[in-house]
Amino acid sequence: MSSNPQYLSGNEIRNIFLDFFAQRKHQILPSASLVPEDPTVLLTIAGMLPFKPIFLGQRTSEFKRATTSQKCIRTNDIENVGRTKRHHTFFEMLGNFSFGDYFKEQAIAWGWEISTQVFGFSPQNLVVSVFEDDDEAFGIWRDQIGVPIARIKRLGEDDNFWVSGPTGPCGPCSEIYYDFHPERGDENIDLEDDSRFIEFYNLVFMQYNRDASGNLTPLQNKNIDTGMGLERMAQILQKVPNNYETDLIFPIIQTAAQIAGIDYHSSDEKTKVSLKVIGDHVRSVVHMIADEIRASNVGRGYVLRRLIRRVVRHGRLIGISGEFTTQVAETAIALSESAYPNVRQREAAIKAELEREESNFLRTLDRGEKLLEEIIQEVKQQKNTQISGESAFTLYDTYGFPLELTQEIAEENHLTVDEAGFDTEMQKQVERAKAAHETIDLTVQGSLDKLAENIQATEFLGYTQPAATAKVEAILVEGVSQEEAEAGTQVQIVLDKTPFYAESGGQIGDRGYISGDGILVRVEDMKKESDFFVHFGRIERGTLRVGDHVTAQIDPACRRRAQANHTATHLLQAALKKIVDDGISQAGSLVSFDRLRFDFNCPRALTAEEVQQIEEQVNTWIAEAHAAKVEVLPLAEAKARGAVAMFGEKYGEEVRVIDFPSVSMELCGGTHVTNTAEIGVFKIISEAGVASGVRRIEAVSGPAILDYLNLRDKVVKDLSDRFKVKPEELPDRITSLQSELRTSQKELETLKVQLAIAKSDSLLQTAETVGDYKIIVAQLEDVDPESLKTAAERLLQKIGNGAVVLGSVPEAGKVSIVAAFSQEVNKKGLQAGKFVGAIAKICGGGGGGRPNLAQAGGRDPSKLPEALEQAESELKSALG
Repeated sequence: MSSNPQYLSGNEIRNIFLDFFAQRKHQILPSASLVPEDPTVLLTIAGMLPFKPIFLGQRTSEFKRATTSQKCIRTNDIENVGRTKRHHTFFEMLGNFSFGDYFKEQAIAWGWEISTQVFGFSPQNLVVSVFEDDDEAFGIWRDQIGVPIARIKRLGEDDNFWVSGPTGPCGPCSEIYYDFHPERGDENIDLEDDSRFIEFYNLVFMQYNRDASGNLTPLQNKNIDTGMGLERMAQILQKVPNNYETDLIFPIIQTAAQIAGIDYHSSDEKTKVSLKVIGDHVRSVVHMIADEIRASNVGRGYVLRRLIRRVVRHGRLIGISGEFTTQVAETAIALSESAYPNVRQREAAIKAELEREESNFLRTLDRGEKLLEEIIQEVKQQKNTQISGESAFTLYDTYGFPLELTQEIAEENHLTVDEAGFDTEMQKQVERAKAAHETIDLTVQGSLDKLAENIQATEFLGYTQPAATAKVEAILVEGVSQEEAEAGTQVQIVLDKTPFYAESGGQIGDRGYISGDGILVRVEDMKKESDFFVHFGRIERGTLRVGDHVTAQIDPACRRRAQANHTATHLLQAALKKIVDDGISQAGSLVSFDRLRFDFNCPRALTAEEVQQIEEQVNTWIAEAHAAKVEVLPLAEAKARGAVAMFGEKYGEEVRVIDFPSVSMELCGGTHVTNTAEIGVFKIISEAGVASGVRRIEAVSGPAILDYLNLRDKVVKDLSDRFKVKPEELPDRITSLQSELRTSQKELETLKVQLAIAKSDSLLQTAETVGDYKIIVAQLEDVDPESLKTAAERLLQKIGNGAVVLGSVPEAGKVSIVAAFSQEVNKKGLQAGKFVGAIAKICGGGGGGRPNLAQAGGRDPSKLPEALEQAESELKSALG
């Protein structure tokens, strides 16, 4: 074995560990299934789980010593996957076990030997922890191994004491940490600092039995249970910044990146997170399916389905529009098959399960994501921070959108979901189901699926015809199929043919009318469900019946506006590629009657000069009157000609190509002008960032320009009248007002601080003497966080040696807490940052800062008195 390995692969690390303990009379056992024998857990969550019956005394082992590489799955920290350096759902735990054979001295000696002599870690890079009361382990590390006392840390029960449950076998732990920065010295070592330390080996000394009263008695047969994280060891030995960039996971990430047409290392952080999620979750699902877990809505099957859906969704987030899971699964299988042959043996089952789940979920995503995006925009416009339980339930009930996925997307948009409200809606549905005599599918899609056997797909005529004679194939009222509907009813209508464009590719649906003998229906929206075009509208006159022959007529003014804006987006993308960067790609769009929105991938903001150049270039192309050339071509030929594909779209074997020669050529199913001159004029309204690496341009064109100018003109006239200045004088007047406001705000801040100091000075007489220290713990009413901080610092200066903790409720639903500690208090082991962060948790918050001064916040003002009482109690206990 190498004493200083330059590089070890994940497979080599696994084999070296197993061989090391095999040479020391440990039986190498295969990994147990992810489906555990233990009925109390869904999945195998730890390396020791297969041996739990032995540790509990329920079964006798045929071996005194064993070593394994155990595959494990945990999903309790799934939100952290990809966001931290080392959180995973799937991981491998290397372990060595003693069943009543060797104990602490030998386990520690071998743990140190394999770390330093086999894997080549310098002792200067290692720190160990022991349970605070475990003097035996402390002595072995200090006296027999020779670890300096400063690098042996005693930790409490939460960190270093293993239990199997409220009662039963238990014992202290000792952990080995790798120190990435030993040059920072041995003073103030904080093992929670994961930028410096990583725990890679945990030694559990199972030596006690705990009874129902909490009493500990020594076990007759003492056991050893250890765990070394394979992914963590690979990170350290391969010298990469996180577990994901090791050879255990990174090839999966590279496969996903290649499918998306991106590079991991040059991607923004959000994209990297998605790639890491894919890399991690694909390992999980491959091994779960290999262990014969099937996707379902209950138990471990639900865990599998959730992981697959997260893979698919994160694929969409990085620009993968088609099915891809089987390709990344192939990479995961190839990486694992030498250690776990069953993944290759079950290859067909793995890929079949993934294909089925991915295909089903993509259909769900298409419908649910659109609705969720609308809900999120509405919530933000109303300046709320929570998606209602009713909306979340609609997504779940109508579109099969899991609550967890809604919560995840909401979190990405800095929103929460009313989970209690969701549960209420779920209960209502259960009650409705019990009361109903028959089940009715309330979705338009569900009803159309039932009608599909009897009606033909809608023929779209809208590229060339603004009106058409058609037959009414279906009428739906609130999603339920009806034979007829009367005036005043909101309906969804399916015709055998239609000139109405249905919402697609970012372009909204047409508006217009459906008319017949005594019938008039105002069409307010158009959507496409499967192969059917659905006209959403209101019957204004007459009674509409299935089988009626009617005339469908689009609103030509609305169509002209949409066409102008849609073609303008094509010209805008071409101008961005020409002026900013040819590598720019579309990341979303909206084409409506009054404006257009275009999202694109770009790592920086555009300059004012670039925005002006883009606007001028688009208007130049408009003035040059380029005629449109529309063709339907094989997809391969269209791509060979250089046609640009639209973000997120799926394409068939033949595609529609919109070509303005020498200007723009894109694959697009939308409606467009026949000549750029029809657009008239183009104006950029704004350019801003909407996400990491994604920019957004909003603009208007064609007839919508007049609406835009009229509105701006009205606003300018109104401001001129209010300020009693000419329009051209408005900027100077506003600048003057801003200056006056800033002066007033500064004066107000000064007064606030003075008021806080005045209030706080009255607290000096309340200072309590505790031992050699003075403490002040109090609540000040209506003091903002910054003034509270100033008051705490001032009080500490006046009392000298001691501690000050102040709390306030600066506004409804907010709590502010400040702690100021003298150096002498710090020397007693109290740090303001950790202290105030723990206290703030009582108020539903958190925070931190320097050892001598720190600030925290919370969301529950009713708990502030309790938090301050706890602070006072802890200070008295620590300082007395």
